[in-house]
Amino acid sequence: MKTRRPSEQPIAENPHGVDVRRLYDSDHAVVSHLTLKPGEKLHRHITPVDVFFYVLEGSGTVEVGDEKVEVGRDTLVESPRDIPHCWYNTGGGPLRVLIVKVPKPSSSTRLL
Repeated sequence: MKTRRPSEQPIAENPHGVDVRRLYDSDHAVVSHLTLKPGEKLHRHITPVDVFFYVLEGSGTVEVGDEKVEVGRDTLVESPRDIPHCWYNTGGGPLRVLIVKVPKPSSSTRLL
């Protein structure tokens, strides 16, 4: 059995310049832990695979395609492949999100 804590993983290099830590990486899926400080955001981007997000802590705005909603703890958000999406921390504390990409991407995320 393998166990991992986000705090024990290195921050992964990413085009957004934010705190993203890889928790799981197999031939079939990738799981990352995202932390956005108040006021931080991701650049709008396109992922070449389906992604789902699960909010662990905090609140913020998620944008998928033409839809934009405020979400909080214990919310799952689906984002289909090739659809622009982004996150904004609009809350007063950290926004922590679990990111699951299935299948594992064979090409990079594309910033818009």
